[in-house]
Amino acid sequence: MKRLLIYIIMCLVAMPMAAQQEDHNFKVAKNLDVFNALYRNLDMVYVDTLDADEVVGYGVRAMLRSLDPYTEYYPASDVKELRQMITGKYAGIGAVIRENNKEGCCMIDQPYKGMPAYELGLKKGDLILAIDDSTMMGKPTAYVSEHLRGDAGSTFKLKIRRLSTGKEMVFKVTRRAIQLPAVTYYGLIGNTGIGYINLNSYTEDCAKDVRRAFVDLKQQGMNRLIFDVRDNGGGSVQEAISIINMFVARNTTLLTMKGKMKRANNEYKTTVEPIDTVMPIVVLVNDNTASASEITAGALQDLDRAVVMGTRTYGKGLVQTTMDLPYNGTMKLTTSKYYIPSGRCIQAINYKHKNGGYTEHVPDSLTKVFHTLGGREVRDGGGIKPDIEVKADTVTNLVYYLMGARDSAEVVFNYEYDYIQAHPTIASPDEFLLTDEDFNELKARLLANDFKYDKQTEKFLQQLKELAKFEGYYEDAKPEFEALEKKLTHNLERDLEINRELIKELVSREIVRNYYFDAGSMQHSLRTDSQVKRAIEMLSNEEEYNKILHP
Repeated sequence: MKRLLIYIIMCLVAMPMAAQQEDHNFKVAKNLDVFNALYRNLDMVYVDTLDADEVVGYGVRAMLRSLDPYTEYYPASDVKELRQMITGKYAGIGAVIRENNKEGCCMIDQPYKGMPAYELGLKKGDLILAIDDSTMMGKPTAYVSEHLRGDAGSTFKLKIRRLSTGKEMVFKVTRRAIQLPAVTYYGLIGNTGIGYINLNSYTEDCAKDVRRAFVDLKQQGMNRLIFDVRDNGGGSVQEAISIINMFVARNTTLLTMKGKMKRANNEYKTTVEPIDTVMPIVVLVNDNTASASEITAGALQDLDRAVVMGTRTYGKGLVQTTMDLPYNGTMKLTTSKYYIPSGRCIQAINYKHKNGGYTEHVPDSLTKVFHTLGGREVRDGGGIKPDIEVKADTVTNLVYYLMGARDSAEVVFNYEYDYIQAHPTIASPDEFLLTDEDFNELKARLLANDFKYDKQTEKFLQQLKELAKFEGYYEDAKPEFEALEKKLTHNLERDLEINRELIKELVSREIVRNYYFDAGSMQHSLRTDSQVKRAIEMLSNEEEYNKILHP
């Protein structure tokens, strides 16, 4: 009787589920039929001839936009872009280019060491006039970049004009597979015994690069490590597992994936013996630390293997898989969520699909408590919260425009170019810094060119005045407004002096990049990086470090 009752209950549960699945299948078939009929009628009757790739492609993109931003369709023409994103490889000349507004074309900003542009002798400031028989004058950066890239081994003619001499030159260039190093820089910090490794992406074989860097530093005397994954948007999950495996005992569960289909469910464990399970480690993170880099930081935190420092990470707990489509297309789609050792998923945003799709941030009040291996409290949702929060260095509005905005930064670029032309060599990255005399020359150029930047305080003060007039308070407060206006009036020379040391530091860093490339620029930045300084303090205080991991 008991068995019969259980059987009846199971049937009653199964019947609604079967009905729901049947209803779902009917809706799918119905809507596909409607879509086919809609397009068929449009194609036959619509007043203009339709471009099938454009119209259907727009429909596909609209459909995917109602899901999450990581589910994407790549037609055959864009599959190379997807492969480049996954592998970090592309074929080209190996150089950063940027627009030169004065000359009306693009120019070489920085050749990569060991790449075709570098080997041909192309230099910072070389103007790109033509590629083969196509002029590049007046063309935007994206257009020029697309024409510089192509299949590895293919050749083209590159016509440039050198700024320093005005001479025009033509080079025969052979495109080569370009893969920037995943480890931007590694080295020992002074005589502290503290090593530093910066990983910028989780591309193919990056774990081998991290392993080589770690072993090299250990041979040089490293006994503590700063592992920097700030601004690392992630990539390969398997590379993240391999990196964690360097510091965690064999057969430790690091990651569990759960999806709708069984083949999307996976469990990842460490499979080889680690290199070092005791060395103190600080992992640096920020709000651009995402995906595989969050797996690395989160797993090391959950296993009490490292102190995580910086600011809260991005919060991407979703996993994507690629699937082949007809006519050589590819689809990258979200198939599962991942859970790190404590059992938490750090996905920060829920993607809702009703009525076309919207996003919903998971509020802290709705997150759940989990525990690390040693019993420390951690939470799901909202990314990885660091064990020690350290805000990043900030820049003033003036410095932002000076170094970032293309139009405003033209004067700075020209100064850097002239400095490089006048100095065949400079001091090492950890020692070089512009002198006060150098800064005064740059300041004179900025003043002579009437350098403009967006003055936020003046803008908000004007808005406040308008609001005060609207609400009738302005006349009573007019003297105060006039006094404040005098104090907040921008004076370029004064503002440059206030930011003197920061400007010297940032311009020096860009100059260093042209002599010692990205690795040198990174090494130079460590001297003033407040988050790195705090990590050094933490690793230099064994009691504080242990108190965080084992309270």
